[in-house]
This record gives sequence, C-alpha cells and structure tokens, in this order.
Amino acid sequence: MKNTLKSKSTLAVATAMAFAIGAASLVPTAQAADNEKCFGVAKAGKNDCQTVKSSCAGTSKVDAQKDAWVYVPAGTCEKLVGGSLESM
Repeated sequence: MKNTLKSKSTLAVATAMAFAIGAASLVPTAQAADNEKCFGVAKAGKNDCQTVKSSCAGTSKVDAQKDAWVYVPAGTCEKLVGGSLESM
C-alpha cells in the first residue's frame, strides 16, 4: 500500500508542477516591460519564441543558438556570456 500512496503522491506533484509550468509560460508576455529579449543564451529547446531555424517556442536545436531568445530581467542580457539584445 505504501508504493501505491507514494505513486499517487508523485503523480499529484508532477501534475501540479506541469500546471505551474504551463501557467508560468504565460507570464513572460505579461511581464515584457520588465524583461528584455536576450539572444544567444537559450539552452536547446528552451527558447521563448520562433526563430529562423525553429518553428516555435521550445524548438531550438542547439545551446546558444544565435537567433533564439529568452526573456531575462531588464539590464542583465549583456552581462551573460554570449548574450546580445539583437539576433546575430
């Protein structure tokens, strides 16, 4: 019975996390004024929008793809290694 309870608990946590991540994906657009697009720092599959080589968010193929961007707090992009406010 402990395994069943543990499995249900794990499933509940995973479901809650998936919901929270989905809801959080809506936040960057709403907070765009406090953030800036930072090109060249996104990890593969973690970009926030489409690029020349990727059809939509989360589809970049390599780390630090030069035309892939993510939102970062305003004023921090150019402090990141490889970060640029413009697509390269």
